[in-house]
Amino acid sequence: MRPSATKAAAAASLDSSSPPPLFSFGVIADVQYADIPDGRSFLGVPRYYRHSLSVLRRAVATWNKSDDGVKFCVNFGDIVDGFCPKDQSLSAVRAVVAEFDGFRGGPTYHMLGNHCLYNLPRSQLVSELRIPTSSPEDRAYYDFSPWPGYRFVVLDAYDFSAVGRPPAHPVSVAARRFLDARNPNHDKNSPRGLDGTARRFVMFNGGVGQAQLRWLHAVLRRAHRSGERVVICSHLPLHAAAASATGLMWNYDEVMDAVHRHGEGCVVACLAGHVHRGGYAVDDHGVHHRTLEAALECPPGTDAFGRVDVYHDRLRLVGAGRMASTDMMLTYFPPSTESLAVQTSLHSS
Repeated sequence: MRPSATKAAAAASLDSSSPPPLFSFGVIADVQYADIPDGRSFLGVPRYYRHSLSVLRRAVATWNKSDDGVKFCVNFGDIVDGFCPKDQSLSAVRAVVAEFDGFRGGPTYHMLGNHCLYNLPRSQLVSELRIPTSSPEDRAYYDFSPWPGYRFVVLDAYDFSAVGRPPAHPVSVAARRFLDARNPNHDKNSPRGLDGTARRFVMFNGGVGQAQLRWLHAVLRRAHRSGERVVICSHLPLHAAAASATGLMWNYDEVMDAVHRHGEGCVVACLAGHVHRGGYAVDDHGVHHRTLEAALECPPGTDAFGRVDVYHDRLRLVGAGRMASTDMMLTYFPPSTESLAVQTSLHSS
């Protein structure tokens, strides 16, 4: 994706006579805050651990001032960095949550990322992040409907994972066996020798477990029958062309099979974080995949966050700073969505 070209296309599509969006929501990914000096990733990319909190603060202030009104915001995981001293992990998480609490438009919806799980137990994160879930206590996937005709699905991309649970936990044991069968390296965070999408089989990724996968099929089945449009939110991307093979969810193929199985136009977009440079692609079924640029990699004075305006015929990501603006045009219109658009038009006139 070329950010300048994407921004130009988005700007060219603006029309002052167009109606206001149905609703808007804020997005930010990979804050990875820690009260430590700046550093670099394993690939040498600069990371600004303290400044990322300022990026979030400006994001919240921007959403609060939005003319159209931002109805809710979504945090795409990794709110604290793995280098955060463990005795500071809880205070770091709470510092980030406190910034989100300054958002006045509505709720903040969180999800778990690998760096979150490096710092605190799953059950504690579910509590601290107020993830709206039911038993068991460490379940971190859920759905919600912020507007008639729209449903958001928040996945737990580390439901099946080798991180976030004690080493002897059955899920940890099974996940390690899964990795051992696919990654021959002693360092399971290394994709050395793996080709193509097989490079995703590293320990800093994870997958959707079978119970969650059955739940996802049920949610999408109901959404399709109800004529709802669905937006999937996940820390891990689900399409290599929108991210990188090394950053993909372990069983992205199973999740995308569910996405594609439940009717054309049901799932319209899959939004993700994790791959800090961001990316964008449209798959063969017309589903938009947008990986969001990381707040962590913003030098002082720069930003990476956005607002998504939802229209009848498109989702428009209006990015700030390093987050590229992106128009995601919708080509299929379920009957119930068409009826909703007519009702909205009549109401606004």
